[in-house]
Amino acid sequence: MPLTPPSPWLAPFEGDLAADLALARRLADAADAVSMARFDAADLEIDVKADSSHVTEADLATERVIRGLLESERPDDGILGEEFGTSGDSRRQWIIDPIDGTANYLKGIPMWTTLIALAIDGVPRVGVASQPAIGRRWWAATGLGAWTNAPAGGHRRLAVSGVDSIAEASASFQSITQWDDAGHIDPLLRLTRAVWRDRGYGDAWPYMLLAEGRLEFVAEFDVKPYDIAALVPIITEAGGRFTSFDGNDSISELSALATNGILHDDFLRLLHSPA
Repeated sequence: MPLTPPSPWLAPFEGDLAADLALARRLADAADAVSMARFDAADLEIDVKADSSHVTEADLATERVIRGLLESERPDDGILGEEFGTSGDSRRQWIIDPIDGTANYLKGIPMWTTLIALAIDGVPRVGVASQPAIGRRWWAATGLGAWTNAPAGGHRRLAVSGVDSIAEASASFQSITQWDDAGHIDPLLRLTRAVWRDRGYGDAWPYMLLAEGRLEFVAEFDVKPYDIAALVPIITEAGGRFTSFDGNDSISELSALATNGILHDDFLRLLHSPA
């Protein structure tokens, strides 16, 4: 019997999400223009938040421009953003991380991402992940597939890998400290000993590598809904599986575990059953 129950995140959606996906991509265009204008700026303004994480002027400005467009074009929808919290009360909620990977951004490292999602009745249905510093973007909506901009131009549909053995799988575990702080250092060691290759790529990028069929496993801890909501439809529409570390369809359990789907239950058994 599989460890994961039937998934509401994989359930069909009754409705047309094409207009919402088009809007999400336009929001990413506007966000990219703002974030890139200040990327690697010598005079970038940086503050420390109450939770000791960093926030830059670009984080704030990027979320403001996204919120402004949403308030104009989807005034009845709710919004949850990392920097300015929750506004509105609707079954449709836009979930925003203006710059996922602020530590990279403020250091001038190009691996950071703007994440934009639309959740309907708590299920992430639309997702865009944009990495303008490297010229990449990924997007998806339930029933419409998952896509990326191809390096040679045009768009390419995403599909996870067909690897069906953990021994042949490539995994990204984010960071040793993160797993240690969560009390899962022993499962991490089991994982790294079982897979073909392990690396800590970090933040949103490894999820996109998984959706492209280049990895089979990504997991992390201490994540908020705005860190992962946009990733869910991209992974699932590419044919993969996305749950919490305990195998639940949830973006509020402070953990994430994504796989190519074929190996999802096998990875859950490996991580939760030492024998």
